[in-house]
This record gives sequence, structure tokens and C-alpha cells, in this order.
Amino acid sequence: MTAVTDEDHGKGKSGGDSGEKPDGVKDGRWDDGLIARRAAAAAARDADGPVPVLAPADDDAEPQVEAYAPADGPLPARLDALRELVGLSRARLDRDTLAEAGRVLDEAAARQRLSSRHTVVAVAGATGSGKSTLFNALAGAPISDTGLRRPTTSQPIACSWTDGAAGLLDRLAVPGRLRRRPHPGPAAFDEALQGLVLVDLPDHDSAATEHRDQVDRVLALVDAVIWVVDPEKYADAALHERYLRPLAGHAEVTFVVLNQTDRLPGEAADLVLDDLRRLLDEDGIALGEHGEPGATVMSLSALTGDGVPELREMIGRFVSDRTAATRRLSADVDAAAARLRKVYVAQGRPGLGERAREEFADRLAEAVGAAAAGQAAEREWRRNASRACGTPWLRLWRWYENRGLPGSLDRMGQALTPPEEELTARQRVEQAVRIVADDAADGLPGPWAQAVREAAFTGAQGLPEALDELAVKAGAPGAAKRGGGTETGKGKSAADRLGGRPPKPPRPKWWPAAVLAQASMTLLQIFGGLWLVGQIIGVLEPGLVTPALIMLGGVVGGPLVEWACAAAIRGPARRYGQDAERRLREAAAGCGRARVLDPVAAELVRYREVRERYVTVTEFSTTGR
Repeated sequence: MTAVTDEDHGKGKSGGDSGEKPDGVKDGRWDDGLIARRAAAAAARDADGPVPVLAPADDDAEPQVEAYAPADGPLPARLDALRELVGLSRARLDRDTLAEAGRVLDEAAARQRLSSRHTVVAVAGATGSGKSTLFNALAGAPISDTGLRRPTTSQPIACSWTDGAAGLLDRLAVPGRLRRRPHPGPAAFDEALQGLVLVDLPDHDSAATEHRDQVDRVLALVDAVIWVVDPEKYADAALHERYLRPLAGHAEVTFVVLNQTDRLPGEAADLVLDDLRRLLDEDGIALGEHGEPGATVMSLSALTGDGVPELREMIGRFVSDRTAATRRLSADVDAAAARLRKVYVAQGRPGLGERAREEFADRLAEAVGAAAAGQAAEREWRRNASRACGTPWLRLWRWYENRGLPGSLDRMGQALTPPEEELTARQRVEQAVRIVADDAADGLPGPWAQAVREAAFTGAQGLPEALDELAVKAGAPGAAKRGGGTETGKGKSAADRLGGRPPKPPRPKWWPAAVLAQASMTLLQIFGGLWLVGQIIGVLEPGLVTPALIMLGGVVGGPLVEWACAAAIRGPARRYGQDAERRLREAAAGCGRARVLDPVAAELVRYREVRERYVTVTEFSTTGR
């Protein structure tokens, strides 16, 4: 098929003959905006002739700016939630991640300060697609230059149907000399088009980089866009990959027009249109199977006017609805939320459950030696009971046995903990912190998982030393060594600073009676022995039975009293040891909770807050993203 542009068809109509004229030259005279129009109007008054074709632009009078009417519906709440989301996330996410959301908020605020009565629609397309011809056809006047010279449109040209759009055009940076009004006629007085601001853009595939930059800048600011494609470039990868596919979420405010259908014979136009719809469906911009919003797609010929009235009617309904700006801002919020999804949406249900908390407490109790402390407390109780209720001869033997001997039980109980055990205890604490941090961060997005781990590790600084002091207070084996040196420069160990060994276990009320009974048994042994000795040396009358029975009663009664006391203290000693273990376990758990679990829980609460804001942002999505 021979490549023919509708500018080629339009020679002598809108673009003139093949001779090129510089920008601003109309019919052999300069038309550079306000000065040219005033000069033309004066010449017309002098000649009593008609007024020139182009109506005055907005800059002929004082700029009129109408405030944006607050939109009903979910958009204000979504913008507020997005603003709070960005504010709460600045300390956890980098600036580049939040840049797009910040831009959307800035642009939304700027658009809401301007007129809501106007709808800004851009006409975009590739070189030779006929977008300027379509722009002129919609305006009813040759406002935008057309012709063979490429690029024909070098700057955005705007046509406003009503006053009050100066602020919007200033935002688009459209020069005053390129602001027009439609030609007086049916198009200008169409009631449905009142409030329309039509902008003709440079070619998006222009060889000039500044033209492409202008297209990208304006497309980010307009309320809607009409993409004009031709039968030759409708499948251009640059159009689909750079614009249509990334802007699929803006389908509600997008028109895709297949132009130059007059060049296609027979049913070729329908075939090309069907293929265009297929490509748009792949881009995600076509109407969904279940009624999801999709772009408006149609075919026409801007040169012959075939299909232009239908497009004008659709644009009229679109403009009269007065919701294009709101829908555009909603689509921008959807796009920003879609980009942020990976940093806010967790996999599963992250958090700290009761099981994770209990396992953390168990690991800290193991690291601090809670079980060993309980066993030591139980042994200490029994040792005190045996010392108080045991026979004097047995206590004397134990004293002699433990007197300064390197292998004695007391010495072993006070033995210093080897360095390897100290390192193992510290490693157990670090392992417990690492496991609970991983459990809490499991499923969280990367930045929030990192924040949770940092909170856990920061809070864990000094935790081993704090646990050592708790162990010293509880009298856990080896705690004095582990606690030593936790506060440098003081010259004392934790055991010394806390008063040395813990106080002895309290004695039950029945212990004095047991001690008295044991003393009585000892006195009987002494009395019977002295009686026998007196008989042997002849001081007393002979009679071995009575003193022997007395002495035997004391000898047998002493161990019986000791055995009874040992049986009686078994239960209280066990309970005392369990209480000591429980107290140390609770103290270690409280220390770990204050230093590790609470900071981690605070980070999780912060994440839940931003997650709620993100849900608010996406809850009323208009694009389903």
C-alpha cells in the first residue's frame, strides 16, 4: 500500500500548496497572536469587512480562573490517605520510592486549585497520523498547521471553547500566542463542548528530543487524551510500549482514533480496526470482559469528515459529564498505588504470635540459666535443711570434708564459669533475637522487614549484660562470672554490686521444733555415753541396760529426725526451686519484651497503620489495580 498522509489529501484545503510557509504566516501575512489579530481587526473595521476567521483567545481579556469544585466520591479520601501514607513512610522508604506518589499529590493539588468546569483534552499522535487535521476538524477552523513539512507541530496549541481556562493553559505552559478559540459556527456553539480545552501536541515520535519531552510533560497534566493512529503506524511499538501500555490504568480518559480510513478500500478499515482492538487488549487498555473501564476506540477520516461528528458527540458527552479531571486523578492515584504495592503488601499475615513470644521467652530463660537457677535454689533449700536438722556428727563430718578442699561441693558451686559457657550464653541470646526478628519480619515487604530487624537488633544491645544481672540476683550458677565487667570502669563485678550471693532461703516454722528434737537426740546420746563412761571407770553403779538404751535412742532418733525432715522439705524445696526458676524466667522475658519485643511490636503497628492507609488508597480503585 502506498503511504499517503491526509496532509497530502489536504493540499489546498488546510495545508495550502506544497510551498512551505514559516510558522505564523497566514495567506501571506503574519499571524503571531494578539498583535496580528488586533491589526487584522482594525484593518477589517477600516474596510468594513468581516472579522478574521479566528476568534479571540483567552489572553485578549483578563485571565479568568475558576476554583476547582470539591469532587464528590472517594477521591478526596484517597488523596488524604495517600498523603498520610507518604508522611508515615518517609522514615522507612527512600525518596525515590515515594517520588511518584509525591508527584501525584502535587499535581492533584495543582489541578484542584484550577477550574473544574473545564476539561483539558490532548490530541496526540505520531508523525503523519493526521492529528493536526483532526484537531482543526474538531475546532472548525485551521488552527494548527498541517502539511508535508515534518514536524509540523513544534509546540502545543490550545483551543478553548469557553473563558476561564487561562490557569489550566498556564499549567500546561502553552504560550499566549498559541491559545485560540474555535471558529464561530456549529462547533463553537455546541452546548456539549462548552468547557472543552483541546490541545494539539507535537509528534510523540519526533526526531527532536524537545518535542518528545513536551509530549511527555503535557500528557502527565491533561485530563484526557485522544490518540490518533493511522493505518501504517497503528501497531508501532514506540506507541504501545512507551505510552499505551504504561497508561493502561487511564483507559477511562483515553480515546484511540484510527484516522485516514478513506485510504483503506472495502472492508480493510474494519480489519485494521479489529487488529487495533486486539493490540489494545494486549496492552490492557481495551474494555474488559466483565465491564472494566476501557478506552473509547473508533475509526474516522479527519480529511473527509467521515466519523468526525460521532467523535465530537462522544467528546461532548465526555466533557459535559464534568468528571474527567476526577477520573484522571483517580487513575493517577491507582498508578502510584500500583507502584507502591510491593513495599506495602505483605505475603501472609506477618506479626508476633503468642507462640513466637513464648519461644523467645524460653530461649532467653535457657540463655540465662533459669532451670539451673531453680535447681540450685532447690539444692540450697535442702542443704540448709540438712544443716539445721541433721545430726551434729554428720554436719561436723561434712564441714571437715568441705574444708578448703578443691573438690568440695561448695567450691564447685562457686566455681567460675568457663569462658566457653559465657560465649555460649551470649550466642544463645543473639540467636533468640535473630529468630524472633525473622519470625516477625516473615512475609513483610523488604523495607519494613529490614525496619523490624533493625528494631530487634538495636534493642538487643546490652541484653546479655542485663540478663547476667538478673541471673546474679537469682543466684544462677556462674552468674557472677557472666555479670562481671558489664559496667566498665567501676572495678566491681555484678555480684559485688548486687550484694554478692542471694539471701538464704527462708526457714519454715517447724524448723525450730526439728532443731530442738535433733538437739534432744544429741543430748540423749551424750547423757547415755557419759553414764556408760561413769560406770566403766567406777564412778557410778554398774547397770548397762538403762544408759545403753538411752544412748541407743539418741543414736537412732537423730537419723530418724533427719530423715523425717528430709521427707518434709522435699515438696517445699521443689516449690521453692520452681518459684525461683519462674521468677528468673519472668524477669528474663520482661527484659526481652522491653528491649526487643516492644520495639518490634511498635514497628509492626507502624506497618499496620500504613497498610490501612494503603488499603484506603486502593479500596475505591477505578482501574481495578
